[in-house]
Amino acid sequence: MHANLASVAPAASGVDLAAVKARQQAAWASGDYAVVGTTLQIVGEDLCEALDLRAGERVLDVAAGNGNATLAAARRWAEVTSTDYVPALLDRARARALADGLKVDFRTADAEALPFADKSFDVVMSTFGVMFTPDQDKAAAEMLRVLRPGGRLGLANWTPQSFVGELFKTIGRHLPPPPGVRSPALWGTRERLDELFGGAGKLKVTPKTFTFRYRSPAHWLEVFRSWYGPVHKAFENLPGAGERKALEDDIFALIARFNRASDGTMVAPSDYLEVVLVKA
Repeated sequence: MHANLASVAPAASGVDLAAVKARQQAAWASGDYAVVGTTLQIVGEDLCEALDLRAGERVLDVAAGNGNATLAAARRWAEVTSTDYVPALLDRARARALADGLKVDFRTADAEALPFADKSFDVVMSTFGVMFTPDQDKAAAEMLRVLRPGGRLGLANWTPQSFVGELFKTIGRHLPPPPGVRSPALWGTRERLDELFGGAGKLKVTPKTFTFRYRSPAHWLEVFRSWYGPVHKAFENLPGAGERKALEDDIFALIARFNRASDGTMVAPSDYLEVVLVKA
């Protein structure tokens, strides 16, 4: 998965999406995404407000990771089902829910094959999660399938030109992506969202920004290299110290482009699209 953002080509016939998914799952299971994920909590809170979430609504969080949107919905007294295909991440989300006294139903599930009946949920959402699925059309169709008519779909997706989008392009220059696999960053474009959801209902897309705040660029790289699966795997898969140093240098150069702090810390904005669809 770590190189997919470098490619914007449509999936080619003959691409082994199951093999791509297996590699992605291994990448996300490495490190500990929760260390990074917990810093993104505000995105889940904002998305629940954009969805005008109501107490008692049946909510599904797809590719929930360590549960940012899950917890935000549970805090609003929704009936939340939280899913991911990495059980260890759901364990971290479960611990957070327990600590906050929040009731959530956690289920291991693949976003491309959701184990729920048609029209089961009032709200379906995903923050920086479903965008990474290899089969984008299938994942989009699954979310729409389990959403009732009149229900709302909510997404937060990094844009191709964002700090995170450029990070994955940088990694892709060092580790080329699988040929023919669509870039996850396409979910951060209005054109692709229209392709995936345009005929399904009323679509509202709002540009938003999340700001990464770390002690320094070196601190950010230490955290992401240790705990963020795609970056962790990228460094692990490069063959030698020289190649790893080259990637490190390119990442520091990227941070310098986005960092607006001048006191030695890192304050790097990263654009994303906040998406709300009301299903017809």
